[in-house]
Amino acid sequence: MAQDAETEAMKISGDENNEAIPGLVGDANGMELLREVVEDGEHKPLSEDDVVEEIVMEKTGLSDIPNGGLTAWLQVSGSFFLFMNSWGISNTFGAFEAYYIDINLSNKTASDIAWIGSMQNFLLLIIGVFTGPMFDQGYFRSFILLSTFMITFGMMMLSLCKEYWQVMLAQALVVGLGSGFMFIPCVAVIPQYFTSKRILATGIAASGSSLGGVIYPIIFHKLEPRVGFGWATRVIGFIMLATQCWSLAVMRLRVPPSTGPRKLFDASALREPPFIALSLAIFLGFMGVYIPFYYIQEYAVSNGIFKSETAFYLLTILNAASVFGRIVPNFLADKTGPMNILIPFTVIASIIAFTWTSATSKAGIVLIAVFYGFFSGTFVSLPPSCIIAVTPDLGVLGTRMGMVFSLCSIGLLVGTPIAGAILDNSGYTATSIFCGCIVMASAGLVTASRLFKTGLKFKART
Repeated sequence: MAQDAETEAMKISGDENNEAIPGLVGDANGMELLREVVEDGEHKPLSEDDVVEEIVMEKTGLSDIPNGGLTAWLQVSGSFFLFMNSWGISNTFGAFEAYYIDINLSNKTASDIAWIGSMQNFLLLIIGVFTGPMFDQGYFRSFILLSTFMITFGMMMLSLCKEYWQVMLAQALVVGLGSGFMFIPCVAVIPQYFTSKRILATGIAASGSSLGGVIYPIIFHKLEPRVGFGWATRVIGFIMLATQCWSLAVMRLRVPPSTGPRKLFDASALREPPFIALSLAIFLGFMGVYIPFYYIQEYAVSNGIFKSETAFYLLTILNAASVFGRIVPNFLADKTGPMNILIPFTVIASIIAFTWTSATSKAGIVLIAVFYGFFSGTFVSLPPSCIIAVTPDLGVLGTRMGMVFSLCSIGLLVGTPIAGAILDNSGYTATSIFCGCIVMASAGLVTASRLFKTGLKFKART
């Protein structure tokens, strides 16, 4: 770490003695690099992690990040609605799936229908490999404009769909692509305005996905019996359009875009074990963490715990609990580090995933929904901060995020259909075991990433 910091400092200064950056000193062997600060008249060195952060901030022009103020918090509000209309509408698929299984696409299996939602999620993430580098070049508002058109158009077309292939085109393809164009912008703009409060700000923004997962299923469930599937879907589309307009009005890039072509792939990342382990962890996490969101509602109905008229509230409870699971852990992560929070929360989520099909009463399944929603909520809000933690050069942050989330899109694509196939052939217990194993493996890989980065320094803020 110290040698990496020294190398970066030399690149900035162009002088092996680091004279261009005041406050950098080395020991006799050149193995230590510390930035001195003056507190109460005493010279005190910062930690190695702080040295790297300071150097990266100078290199990328982010040394005067406001860490608050009206403009900064307006970006959080705009990002909140981008999350609401990307991951939020994705979290709503359980309500659509229950309708498709019971009415519209009753001739299809659970696995067939799950492909609609998983394809939507796949496209939400896979195009990050293109939008990440283009975000670095300044295509920020263009992405929001394009996504606003696509998600609104997709929902309007969905309202007219009668056949499986039509739903696949409108909901999976058009809405999925539209959501994908806004995902990288909604997580990558916040680090331009926050450092010390960055993870909390990201958590508040990410809670928009949970709010979308609360209000959109309720709107759909209440309106569909009264006005039909078409108008229930159109109302959701109009709400998405209105909230997107707020994001367009308030969101601005703070750092000038980089010039020249940007790489779609950063090969240097493959030489960094912390980044590789974290990428695999997020891949497995997204593969497994959404399985209960898709199937807990049908589980409650098929086992006679809830009637179909009220079972949809389980999805609402899951997403409502996830709001707190994205804000409270992120508040703690600003003090302890994102990985130090993500690891235990993912472990607990995996334990709940192993046991959710053991619930046989209304109280039991509601408690499962509350606790799983809370502890799994960190898996949308904290991974971007973890990626930042293992990315020494924020100048390629968009590219790195695109790489990670394009890999994770494959996990989202195959995870729930595999779970649906297991459900069709072996039942809910086998499905919950599959979910728990995948999420537990993810927790293990996050732990490995942290150990690669810090070693056995258990008190390190990472």
